[in-house]
Amino acid sequence: MSFKFGFTFDALFPSAYFKNTTKFHGLYIKCYLLILLQFVFGANLGVAAPVWEAALHLCRYLEEQSVELRGKRVIELGAGTGVVGILAARRGTLASNRPLLLHCADVTLTDLPVALLQLQANVSANKPPDGWPSTPPTILPLSWGQDHLNFPSDWDLVLCADIVYLPETYPLLVETLAHLCKNGAVVLLSSKMRKEHKTPSFFEEFLPSRFDVELVHRDDKQNNNIYRAFPL
Repeated sequence: MSFKFGFTFDALFPSAYFKNTTKFHGLYIKCYLLILLQFVFGANLGVAAPVWEAALHLCRYLEEQSVELRGKRVIELGAGTGVVGILAARRGTLASNRPLLLHCADVTLTDLPVALLQLQANVSANKPPDGWPSTPPTILPLSWGQDHLNFPSDWDLVLCADIVYLPETYPLLVETLAHLCKNGAVVLLSSKMRKEHKTPSFFEEFLPSRFDVELVHRDDKQNNNIYRAFPL
């Protein structure tokens, strides 16, 4: 199972997207799912505006590994456009029996406050034809290391795509993940391995201080890794 794209990343994300504000839609087609995304390019959104390749790698991993999402409590950090969380929510409703709402995924998408309007627009645009079986994905602001204690620790799965690129945030991210995973949640992190941002050090030094970390997928061409982490 694979995604098919009708455009290229070079055409989709021009280098000037931090300066100009525009809106358009793109279609990501995955055999039975159609995901419609709104991209708002502007100085306020910054890196939250586009869909990064690491997010698509994580979407593919969820599909190819048949990660079970039905009946799970899932939270995504740094959701951006929400493509990963939306896919998780839509997959979590597939084959669910409406009277048995506990079979549906309970998905929460988080990011900084500036990104929430974009997230809400994309979640609304991707409501299943028959509606969400129970409740739509929840969208909440979350600043790592600041308000993470306002969130519970009873998640089953934490999803992260290309959020490891600012070294000053690495301790805050680990602190946030440790809180969210107190009850044993699994973390899946997909990341471009940028040496200039010391991304490898996060997975080799920071994260292992609180988690058992395993490399589960490597794309040499895109220099993208996917890690699975369990709390120690």
